[in-house]
Amino acid sequence: MSDIGEIRMQVMWNRLISVVEEQALTLLRTAFSTSVRESGDLSAGVFDPRGQMLAQAVTGTPGHVNTMAEAVLHFMNEISRDQMFAGDTYVTNDPWQGTGHLHDITMVSPSFLNGELVAFFACTAHVVDVGGRGFGADGKSVYEEGIQIPIMKFAKKGKVNLDVVRILRANVREPNQVVGDFYSLAACNEVGHRRLVDMMKEIGLTSLDGLGEFIFSRTRDAMLERIEALPKGSWSNELVTDGYDEPVKLAAMVSVRDDHVEVDFTGTDPMSRWGINCPIIYSKAYACYALKCMVAPDIPNNAASLAFFTVSSPVNILNAVRPAPVALRHIFGHMVPDLVLGAFSKALPGKILAEGAGALWNIHISARPVAGGSGRRAEVLMFNSGGMGARPELDGLSATAFPSGVHTMPIEATEHTGPIVIWRKELRPNSGGDGEFRGGLGQIIEIAATDGHEFDFSAMFDRVNHPPHGRDGGKPGVAGVVRLDDGTRMRPKGWQHVPAGRKLILELPGGGGYGDPAKRGAAARANDRSKGYISENE
Repeated sequence: MSDIGEIRMQVMWNRLISVVEEQALTLLRTAFSTSVRESGDLSAGVFDPRGQMLAQAVTGTPGHVNTMAEAVLHFMNEISRDQMFAGDTYVTNDPWQGTGHLHDITMVSPSFLNGELVAFFACTAHVVDVGGRGFGADGKSVYEEGIQIPIMKFAKKGKVNLDVVRILRANVREPNQVVGDFYSLAACNEVGHRRLVDMMKEIGLTSLDGLGEFIFSRTRDAMLERIEALPKGSWSNELVTDGYDEPVKLAAMVSVRDDHVEVDFTGTDPMSRWGINCPIIYSKAYACYALKCMVAPDIPNNAASLAFFTVSSPVNILNAVRPAPVALRHIFGHMVPDLVLGAFSKALPGKILAEGAGALWNIHISARPVAGGSGRRAEVLMFNSGGMGARPELDGLSATAFPSGVHTMPIEATEHTGPIVIWRKELRPNSGGDGEFRGGLGQIIEIAATDGHEFDFSAMFDRVNHPPHGRDGGKPGVAGVVRLDDGTRMRPKGWQHVPAGRKLILELPGGGGYGDPAKRGAAARANDRSKGYISENE
């Protein structure tokens, strides 16, 4: 290919990325749920007619993007080519064929140009409610966790299946928000389709085959070069987490071969009877993300880059099978990067950050008037983040969602959705692990119902009994705490009650430190004290 041809292809590749970014922003701007609109808990991407991901939007989470990359193939297996039409949109929330739990809706739409299938657009988003027990760990099977939508048509030839809409409305607590998000997802794919067709007509393309081959060949060459430079061998790691009512051990073996990297979760504890199990599609998504961060963070994420990573596991809590309850699959899914990176740290000493809070401290609040009173009822979902682990040359980031990358919800947006008040939301002093480089701080959040209201909440927390470890001599981060303002300790997982007049206080864990604390300079410690990151006597 000539230099001009290479430049032209690169421009088209960048144009394709801008198409999917606009696709994602459409969902961000039109979504009804705060988890999507304010936090960016979504993904969007474009795929070739064989179901291979060509490009993903930067906006979104690794758990959604990398599961979506596999989910499109499941849609193609369920809906034959002769049943695909222009204007179609397909949907599912199947945890094993989608993104790991029922609260995530995945939609796939075929894109036609001049009657020929040229691409698929796919997107996912977390909706506020899917019925059942609600978003929590208390279900004993997936059947208790909410409505299950098999792969089916949400719209056929541009006409929405209103029977699906009626079934949704009859099964969820927030029908307007949920149905609104369904339409937002469909609109997201439609915008992607329109922009792609405009691009192809402008450039004079009748298919994406040539562009796809350019994308995949360049990605394969770059990935192979990075993997060849890695040390070869196998390294293992174990990580103990809180679990539901007893600790859970996660185990991984990472093996670097000549032309690919393998992850094996053998040795991980068995499936739980509680809703903290994780389907392999989600465990794989975050294992691949961790590997990508280490091997080739600057190479675009697509089918060719993901093909260099293989993930396997016997049936266990990271490879849960139907009908296991999986509502909180994100907790252990978000621990997988620390697990995998811990193994990689033995292959690449001095290169891997310390452990962090990992799992988001999500909380689902079901607020209502006290008995005999009047007022609002509402379902409120908050995403909160602890501290990241310190890095080999930098302090950890505070109150930052790694590995999910979702944004913190603004207090005002959260309070707008229901009768609750966030009385305090600030960094938690002294929570970052000490070291040459300090771990990131967690945060303190105080939540109460408005006058005349009470609430139940679903706790989805970890690192309460097992704080994040430091690395290379760094100290562990400070463990999380869940309590009421009268000192009553609450459980880190499960539905619980907060009476009217009481405040729920969440103290999120800090990240582990990196390196010998004796090597931390006096100027760095003085700066920490001046900003309130550590106490004066620390």
